[in-house]
Amino acid sequence: MEERGIFRIFAYEMTTTMKDKKATFLTLGCKLNFAETSTLRDQLLAKGVTVAEKGERADICIVNTCSVTDMADQKCRQAIHRLTRENPGALTIVLGCYAQLKPEEISQFEGVDLVLGMEHKGDAVRYIERTITQKESLQPGESCHEAIAVPLREIRTFVPSCSCGDRTRYFLKVQDGCNYYCTYCTIPIARGRSRSGSVAQIVKQAEEVAEKGGKEIVLTGVNIGDFGAGTDETFFDLVKALDEVAGIERYRISSIEPNLLTDEIIAFCASSKKFMPHFHIPLQSGSDAVLRLMRRKYDTALFAPKIARIHELMPDAFIGVDVIVGTRGETDECFEEAYRFIESLDISQLHVFSYSERPGTKALEIDHKVDKATKHARSQRLLALSEEKRKAFYRRFVGEKRPVLWEQGKEGMPMQGFTDNYIRIELPLSKEQEGNAITSAQLGDFNADESALVAEVSF
Repeated sequence: MEERGIFRIFAYEMTTTMKDKKATFLTLGCKLNFAETSTLRDQLLAKGVTVAEKGERADICIVNTCSVTDMADQKCRQAIHRLTRENPGALTIVLGCYAQLKPEEISQFEGVDLVLGMEHKGDAVRYIERTITQKESLQPGESCHEAIAVPLREIRTFVPSCSCGDRTRYFLKVQDGCNYYCTYCTIPIARGRSRSGSVAQIVKQAEEVAEKGGKEIVLTGVNIGDFGAGTDETFFDLVKALDEVAGIERYRISSIEPNLLTDEIIAFCASSKKFMPHFHIPLQSGSDAVLRLMRRKYDTALFAPKIARIHELMPDAFIGVDVIVGTRGETDECFEEAYRFIESLDISQLHVFSYSERPGTKALEIDHKVDKATKHARSQRLLALSEEKRKAFYRRFVGEKRPVLWEQGKEGMPMQGFTDNYIRIELPLSKEQEGNAITSAQLGDFNADESALVAEVSF
């Protein structure tokens, strides 16, 4: 009863403490983090907060963090310190994976007032209101440092999130957490067990995007193929339901585990007019020995036929693949085996990551540590292979007409957009095209830096 009474006081104080305050938002890491930050920003704007312009001092600083690598941790620390220096006296709140893993450590950073773990981020507005009230009552020289993060086993809440930002595409969070516990990964430690919204809840959010005029939604999550874990709903149920939402013209499925990308999902996407011929599938290694060390739930014998099946039903599909180099146990022989396997795949692009040692992971128990120079060399070889595959994929479609969803162009810059099968398209400055519009485009050759194809648009 006492806690509810306190909350009523804070809710009353909000009308004076939150209104007209300026906030700045900094997000590091994945699209999931961006969706969560966007939702929090919208909630604060509804309370009377405004977004601080560039160069303007903020009253509230919010940092949504990542902790997938040591470098990610370092970038988070640098970002927090920079914001507190640039906005002295501001209320500074840190959220996200790094906040869940190191709450007490972060709470002691100079200028940080509040650290929220995963279970409490959905209630961030209430905690911000409370901390503003506390901070405004402090005496000169007093500080407010609070860390609120429950143990991993107590993280159960799914926080709905959706973001658009400056782009045309909306990123809709459908799932959070992971039950897989791969040996190299801290995500289950930082985000907790797999959990998701219901099909009905996600469909409602998609309908709201359509009402705002959104045309494309990217489904995001930590392990989206595990949607509905512990319920009688599945990711396939969600895909079928979203396909019926009026107004949305395009869906893309973000990273989905190969063992969870079922033949029925592939077949449905092939027959759908809304789910695009575009997949992002983590491989992580093309060596079965390394996959076993990673405790992945598939091998190359499952992965290769999955790629072949996609192309059998969707010959024009773009397929992006995640690969990690330099994990413990990746000998020269294992890497060469992995390279040859990846080279043999009919894929469109690689996302290459160098392995980073993470405290608390089982990978630290594996023998054979790969040195930094070897990791870099392997990474460069795979990045070069990725460029070969991406350019070869793009060249296949020069001269064809494809539907392009155009993004709002920046002044003085060519308009850009993506085809249905995720080819980046650039429109010359002399052409005029409205953003958030889908038109048919004749695909020309590469632009100057070969990052996109230049197009002529058919209206």
